[in-house]
Amino acid sequence: MTAGRRLDGIDVLRGVSIVAVVLHHTNLHMAGRPVEAMLPTQLGRILFWNGANGVSIFFAISGFLITTMSLRRWNSLGAVRPAAFYRLRVARIAPLLLALLAVLAVLDLAHVSGFTIHRGVASLPRSLFAALTFHINWLEAHHGYLPANWDVLWSLCIEEVFYLGFPLLCFVTRGRWPLYTLWIIFVILGPLSRTVFSHNQLWRDYNYLSGMDGIALGCLAAVVAARVRIPPRWLTPLQIAGAALMLLITMARPWVRALHLYATGLDVTILAIGAGFVMIAIAQRNNSGARATAPLRWFGRNSYEVYLTHMFVVIEGIRVFDGAHLPPALAPLWYLLLLVLAGFLGAAVARLYSEPLNRRLRESVRVPA
Repeated sequence: MTAGRRLDGIDVLRGVSIVAVVLHHTNLHMAGRPVEAMLPTQLGRILFWNGANGVSIFFAISGFLITTMSLRRWNSLGAVRPAAFYRLRVARIAPLLLALLAVLAVLDLAHVSGFTIHRGVASLPRSLFAALTFHINWLEAHHGYLPANWDVLWSLCIEEVFYLGFPLLCFVTRGRWPLYTLWIIFVILGPLSRTVFSHNQLWRDYNYLSGMDGIALGCLAAVVAARVRIPPRWLTPLQIAGAALMLLITMARPWVRALHLYATGLDVTILAIGAGFVMIAIAQRNNSGARATAPLRWFGRNSYEVYLTHMFVVIEGIRVFDGAHLPPALAPLWYLLLLVLAGFLGAAVARLYSEPLNRRLRESVRVPA
């Protein structure tokens, strides 16, 4: 985090989420899913089919961190300066996004397998336009999937459209109850957008409102953490309750199905509520993370870079595995190797490219430290 000391517990949450995403995509692209077949069914689903839940947790974390940092910088949401907010957001998002799109454009023009856009879906200029105007999610829902390295941008589209309106709504509502009411409306519309308002399965997952309830819940959790002093004796029960809700959605799929949470679209909302409870407790405790969580915190600190670049490792790593005709018994080690390599690639990109540019671009933005 900037504008204050990092919250180690939030980095752990981000680390768990990005690991879930990388494992999901690795398993999805590994022919025959050999590792999943070696495990009990429920364990395989927990390890390899929580990528979408990881993204939903990211949405809640994103709303929590953006609101928390805005409160730290400007003391109140009503004092948020839209121009400064947008410049800070561009400083964080744009350098890596633009570099990624440049690399993907070159790979598409070179017709590299796994990176070439199917012309029946979209042209390269159309895909670039969609990425730069944050509607890759709409393009895919209406015309079909883009290559995996492009597809990961769907969640960034939802986030950035939300943040286009965030400072303006803060300014207009003065950061008071009308703003909170709008966020609550987003929370109500989220499950409806995943069920009633969706015309196909892909749009059910990728539409803007489908992810904005998680972001809005993160924003509300940040306001509670900053403005409501919860007695210390209640923080542990609050964190346990939040963790229980998250575990219910991510590890107890039969129960979730029996409770009709998938059918009503409430599974994502409950997951975000659980993450919100956990983050409130983490923020009010403000403790340093345990040494055992260091690897997850490392992944979490570099989660944006890992998210945007991990498919390079996954696609090429699986190509090597298949090309070398390695025995299926080595697949578990290969999954672990790709996970570690994805982490190192993201960390290298963060340290050598995105963080230096982020700092340089932020120097021109005059906001309270």
